[in-house]
Amino acid sequence: MTIDRKRDEESRLADLQSLGILDSPGEERFDRLIRLTRRTFNVPFAALSLIDEDREWFKSRQGFEVSELPREGSFSAEVIWQPDVSVVHDASLDPRFEQVARDTGIKFYAGYPIHSHRGYPIGSLTIADTTPRAFSEEDRLCLMDLADLIEEEVTIQTLANVDDLTNLFNRRGFLGIGEHAIAICKRMRRPATMMFFDLDGFKSVNDTYGHAEGDKVLKNIGGLLESVFRNSDVVARMGGDEFCVLLTGTDTAHVDRPLANLSESIELQNNHTPYSIGYSVGVVEYDNRHETLSRLVEEADLLMYEQKKKRKLPSAHAG
Repeated sequence: MTIDRKRDEESRLADLQSLGILDSPGEERFDRLIRLTRRTFNVPFAALSLIDEDREWFKSRQGFEVSELPREGSFSAEVIWQPDVSVVHDASLDPRFEQVARDTGIKFYAGYPIHSHRGYPIGSLTIADTTPRAFSEEDRLCLMDLADLIEEEVTIQTLANVDDLTNLFNRRGFLGIGEHAIAICKRMRRPATMMFFDLDGFKSVNDTYGHAEGDKVLKNIGGLLESVFRNSDVVARMGGDEFCVLLTGTDTAHVDRPLANLSESIELQNNHTPYSIGYSVGVVEYDNRHETLSRLVEEADLLMYEQKKKRKLPSAHAG
């Protein structure tokens, strides 16, 4: 996966927020690996850093007490975008980090990025020392191995928020990341729009062709939703044949085009199957009357159901 740090920053932050790990209590599974890292390299400082919108937050740390630092000037904020281990042998001689070196007394850094399940860099495994030091090829490989172990633990965290069948966010993951996305839109005075989809004709596919074919339909629809909407939009399977999309920075006046593209893509797929799949959708723009994301989802769900009734189509809610 090719990462464009400017273009993909919103998606990177979305993946980080979906984990529900920021500002969470310490966990032994991460602390154990950070202790191991510190002992392995015999350094005074080691940390699992997560890079948020404007801060570096430490999920686990050894050798210091501070829980977060400003993102600007952070060594880890640079590390996450690098394809290999990043090493600063003497930060006092590096214009990028000489201010940090003066403020903290730290001279040596080495770090390797930690990625989300979709490949976006969300943080890094970092070691540091107050004296300059060398870093061998063996050291490099060892740090990468330890980072891989941490990434596996992050993946375990992700699995709780991802739908096994479609690899989209599940309801839990969607509500977690969606709350954060709404908060950002509210703070920046940007619009946000919720779309709640329910498939038409899906029950007859299961009844006539079996659940394996039904699963194929769900995976195909999930893929089409991801392709039609932007990387920064949050796409989720809420359960059964229900899907949600949260569009950030978009009002309801600008949803016709992606919906038309979705309908066209589904119709092309229908041309190659003995059955026909469609969808009903409820569209709601966020405003202050929506106290929570769940209320926004509920309103979009109600509008979807009303559309389905007007078209006299059987609702999936009824089975």
